[in-house]
Amino acid sequence: MGSNNFTAFAATAAAVGVSVGYMLALKKRSETRPTGSSKGEAAQEGERTYLIGGNWKCNGTMASLKELIKTFNEAGPIPANCEVAIAAPFIHIGLCLSELRDDIAVSAQNCGVNAKEGAYTGEISASQLKDAGVSWVIIGHSERREGFEMAGEDNELVAKKVKVALDAGLKVMFAIGEKKDEREAGITMDVCAKQLEPAAKLLSESDWSNVAIAYEPVWAIGTGLTATPEMAQETHADIRGWISTNVSPEVASAIRIQYGGSMKGANAKELLAQPDIDGGLIGGASLKADFFNVINGVP
Repeated sequence: MGSNNFTAFAATAAAVGVSVGYMLALKKRSETRPTGSSKGEAAQEGERTYLIGGNWKCNGTMASLKELIKTFNEAGPIPANCEVAIAAPFIHIGLCLSELRDDIAVSAQNCGVNAKEGAYTGEISASQLKDAGVSWVIIGHSERREGFEMAGEDNELVAKKVKVALDAGLKVMFAIGEKKDEREAGITMDVCAKQLEPAAKLLSESDWSNVAIAYEPVWAIGTGLTATPEMAQETHADIRGWISTNVSPEVASAIRIQYGGSMKGANAKELLAQPDIDGGLIGGASLKADFFNVINGVP
């Protein structure tokens, strides 16, 4: 780095209140990520680009995820009409930002509801995630709504988190979906509407351009059960219709709706062929080479 460039670099560091060493570390990290590759044609004007998100949940060691990242880095090109993101556990985000191919975005699985840093022990703010280089965050996953030996997150809290994340400059995979008894009672869309309503009140129309809705039938997550493509398409179309009525037709036409119920390589192609299924939020299969079979299932 020449003296003039270093002076400018140092000035930038001072302006944003960080050390030169920190800025250099960020620069080096971005330069170490392997370059990805693409195939095929990008989405045409008026078409939605597919979004395949991988959710690693609370899984992986440094060693096992380094090996998985190596597998993904060597997995070949990604379709040009598909965006891919990996949601890593907080402690492994740095690993992804250093070693994962640069055409796979890095996501968090959650963020705090606090808009700023401060006395929020155990929380990680959306602004900290953005500062670290994270692009996406999952908000409202059913496991967080339900809770695990702690109180779950209600619809209003989830909506507040979505707004905080968007205001910090993150993109959001906003998860909604019904339980088995709710599906059997025929109230799937009633449940989804109640989950969407608080967000519709908080978000501006422009906010929605950075939101993808991840529809995840709770009864199909991690169970091996999967909604048929026809069942999934019906619910996705209903969600799009709700957005059209309650937000705007323009947002409804543009928003991507992912399917999040046990999508894997074996069923991805048939699910992704449905007109209102614009991608997937993948759990178990994202911890295997099969994740790229899902990606390659994009039409």
